[in-house]
Parts: sequence; C-alpha cells; structure tokens
Amino acid sequence: MSAPQAYERDPYLTELPVRVVATGSEGGRPWAVLDDTVLYPEGGGQPADHGFLGEVPVVDVRTVDGRVRHVLETEVPEGPTVVRLDWARRLDHMQQHTGQHLLTAVAADRFGWETTAFHLGPETCDVELAVPSIVPADAERLEDAVASAIRAALPVTARRVRAEELPGLGVRSRGLPEGHVGDVRLVEIAGVDLNTCGGTHLRSTAELEALKLLGTEKLRGGTRLFFVAGSRVRRRLGEAEERNGRLRALLGAPDPGLAEAVAAKLAQLAEAQKALRGAEEELAEAKAETLAAAGAPVVDAHFEGRDLAFVGRVARRFTELPVGGLAFLTGEKDGAGVFVLAAGAGSSADVRALGSAVAARLDGRGGGSGKLFQGKASLERRAEALSLLRTPSS
Repeated sequence: MSAPQAYERDPYLTELPVRVVATGSEGGRPWAVLDDTVLYPEGGGQPADHGFLGEVPVVDVRTVDGRVRHVLETEVPEGPTVVRLDWARRLDHMQQHTGQHLLTAVAADRFGWETTAFHLGPETCDVELAVPSIVPADAERLEDAVASAIRAALPVTARRVRAEELPGLGVRSRGLPEGHVGDVRLVEIAGVDLNTCGGTHLRSTAELEALKLLGTEKLRGGTRLFFVAGSRVRRRLGEAEERNGRLRALLGAPDPGLAEAVAAKLAQLAEAQKALRGAEEELAEAKAETLAAAGAPVVDAHFEGRDLAFVGRVARRFTELPVGGLAFLTGEKDGAGVFVLAAGAGSSADVRALGSAVAARLDGRGGGSGKLFQGKASLERRAEALSLLRTPSS
C-alpha cells in the first residue's frame, strides 16, 4: 500500500514542495495529480480542502481511481511547484469533525444513542441519532458532558492497524467502506473514543474551544441533532449579539424581552391589517356605488397603486348593484397593469366576449364567466379599450 499523503501524516502542515505528475480535464475543469499533498480530498462526511497550487486556486479535491485529483481554476504544467493549504477552512473542518467524534462517543456511552450519519455543512453540522426524540434536559446533559471532555484537553491521535486487528481493539465503527483493502486508519480521543476515520483532526479536545447544540428535528424514526464547534460558536455568538443589538434599538426592549416585544408588534400589525382590510372593503363598496350612480351604459375608473385584489373588490360589488351598465376598471402597481370588466345585476351584456375583445386590445390575457372578466395587461391602450366598449356596435 502507498505511503500516507502529507495531510494524513501531519494535518497541521500548510505548505509543501511537490511535483505535478499528471494533468487532465473533466467537466470543463482542469485537474492535477501530485506526488504528495497537504490538501484533504472530500470523504467520510468531511468536505475537501481548498488552497493553491503555485498561484492557481484549488477549488476541489477528490480521490479518483485511488489518486488525489486537485481541481483547478486554470491549467498547470507538469513539474515542480508548491501546494498551499487554506488553513482557516482546514481548521474549521478539523474542529467540526473532531467535535462530531466527541459528540458521537458521549451520546452513545452516556445515553445509548448511536450515530447513524454525519454531515459537515458550511454553517452548521449534524449527526443523525437512533433515538425517537431528545428532551431538552437530556440535550443539556449531553452538552455538559462534551464540555467536560473539552476542558480535560484529551489527546487526539491517529494510527493505522491491520484489518484483522480491529475485532480486539474495541473500535467504534459503522463498518469499513465496501471493497476496502489494506490497513485501517483509527482516530482516538484518549479514554473516550476509538473510531475508524480517514479525516483530519485536532491534536487535543482543548482545540475544540467549545461545542454548542443548536436543536433537533425528527428524521426517519430517529433524530437529527444540529451543532457547531470551535470558531463557529464564537462567530454565531457575535452575529447573535449584533442582531440583538439592532432589535434592542428597534423595539426598545432588553434581550430577555425581545420575543415578547416582537409578539406585541406582530399583534399590533395583525390588528392594523384587519382594520386596513375593512377600510378597503368600505372604499371598494363606496367606489362601486358611485360608479353605479352615474347611470351611464359604460363607466370606468383607474386605481393607481392598486392590484387586482382591490380592483376585483370594486368589480364584485358593482355586479351586485341593480344597474344595467358595464364597469371597466383598471389598476397598476409596481408596473403591473390589471383590468376587470363587470356587468351590473341588470345587465344582459356578454361579458366574456367583451372581456376577450378588451384583453386583445390591451395585448393582455384574462378569463372569466358570468358578470366578471379579469386579467393582466399593458394599459398604454386603455383609452382604445374604453372606446371599444362605448361603441354601440360592440
């Protein structure tokens, strides 16, 4: 079996002289294979490292046919160069992945919750646990136990063993990948966990800094538990403080009262919206009655800043009034024009035919039946549409 790559030999190594030994292209992206690399290829739930090959950005790293391919922004020639690691990204991944190992071990040993899957996302991470639900008190005890292991600064080490040695080592594992041959890499958190894993990890649980549980959701008979570790905890706290500061200024309430203040504002908004809907109904009814009172065969009105919902209210009220005329109503809001053709209760006009003719004149589309026809259209030729309706032959 080939010697381990530099990212496995020393996950804290950030730069390495290397040689490009093969190049190619796939999916429109060039790639290069090196004789060694500090960049970790995606695998085991851990995303790929990013970095640079010379001055060319490495945007992905994958293992293909047993070789580590570095996916590049531009082509590079074969020969000597230097590969450099995006250390901030690597450290974040090591904190999240080591945090998952610790969380998984404590959840299993203290509570009997076995981990069935792990996902390291760009903002949060999660483990899927074989437990129907987790009550808040248990989540708090789990978090406290993890924090205790972090404070203990437990060593985290990695080694390789022969596959036949695994049964006698007490290894925590969901099984080796299908088709695996050769020795097996183990990652150990002293006194807490021994697991099969090919990823990069911290030297000590102290370097985790902190791990915070964020919440749960039910999933396929189990529970997905969300968490963040390391610098993500500090970043989220900073973002929360900034957000709370803006909310305090807007709501005039301290942190403990922010939720109640928001609830009160939402209740006020709901009441205001209810009152506004009532006022709009009254306005629509009054406008329809004013139009009907004109007594003309065809009346019209345009409502600037109003959408189809309001124009439709006016039209529906017009159809209820005992008049024999037609109402041609239009509105425009945010550049979107609408129209409604409505017939009074005493009208025998073919509203569908007339509405289709109006829509065609306005380069629009619409539909309707009975005494209403409505649609969307450009209102540049509104005057022509109104003239069409007022022409006796129409």
